[in-house]
Amino acid sequence: MSSYSVSYDTLDDKAYQNHILLGVSRTFALTIPQLPPKLREIVANGYLLCRIADTIEDEPTLTLEQKKSFSNAFTAVVKGQTSAQSFAQSLYPLLSDRTLATERELIKNTPRIIQITHGFTPRQRTAIERCVRIMCEGMPQFQNTASLRGLADMEAMNKYCYFVAGVVGEMLTELFCDYSPEANHHCEELRRLTLSFGQGLQMTNILKDIWDDRERRICWLPRSIFEQVNFDLENLNPNHYHPAFGDGLQYLIGITHTHLRNALTYTLLIPPKDVGIRRFCLWAIGFAILTLRKLHQNLDFSTSQQVKISRRSVKATILLTNIAASHNKVLTLLFNLAARGIPLIPLDATKIDGKQSSVLKAP
Repeated sequence: MSSYSVSYDTLDDKAYQNHILLGVSRTFALTIPQLPPKLREIVANGYLLCRIADTIEDEPTLTLEQKKSFSNAFTAVVKGQTSAQSFAQSLYPLLSDRTLATERELIKNTPRIIQITHGFTPRQRTAIERCVRIMCEGMPQFQNTASLRGLADMEAMNKYCYFVAGVVGEMLTELFCDYSPEANHHCEELRRLTLSFGQGLQMTNILKDIWDDRERRICWLPRSIFEQVNFDLENLNPNHYHPAFGDGLQYLIGITHTHLRNALTYTLLIPPKDVGIRRFCLWAIGFAILTLRKLHQNLDFSTSQQVKISRRSVKATILLTNIAASHNKVLTLLFNLAARGIPLIPLDATKIDGKQSSVLKAP
């Protein structure tokens, strides 16, 4: 029996939140504790709410109508408009064994997470509620049409990344600026970069998980990119590498690289005194750029395990970024060393406040 299925009743709500986080995300369970305590509690709570929204969308036995109904109900729960207990009691029995046991437990204990949410300040709750609402509205647009054909084009990929990661970045930016008066001075610049940050992390995951997604009969790659190199995504096969696929993959790696550079720029705008927030961002960026380097060096990979960074790399990233966390020039040097040799594809210029900038806008 999993250790996450016992002893919940002996934990208070905040202790339960910390405990379940370990069960549903190894990465965030590693990075969130780097944040200052007050911010740590809010970010962990926001992440778990997003994970509940993900669980609804990922449960394979729910019909599209059920998913829509539960997503709408969950949005109302987060806003305090309907009962969290009723939501949990209705959804939990419908979850299959194909949903992780820890995620099923999270659904069952939704009221405990919501109890914490409703104790936050109005600005904090607004940021969290907006994130959950947009995520619950946006994800079904893609889940309902997901197939091995992939997404239509980069615009569709941008939108998908926004609904699953960009909105989370927007939430985090608002929470960071609410917590830190110094960060709040740069809030507009942080907002301008946050979607690119989220997209860089999400595109890294999409590229790494190509074959895992394919087993689920899903592909999140943009067809138009591969059509330009005369490759049909429906012909993708882990046992047969095609150089044209590698060309398309390299292009997406280059775009992802540019987004991760924007993520570094975002992080360097966080005041050095807020070192916990910097570490939270830097670890995620470090893991992503090292994964991207492995992808670049192994275009013919056939399992996600082949491009997963080693524990040694994880430890080195943590050590080096902790040492250099307050030193912008050193952090830039470390990023450049990690990114050496990875292609860099400029993003399409987007007008923001009348100026040209290589960042994204929300759909």
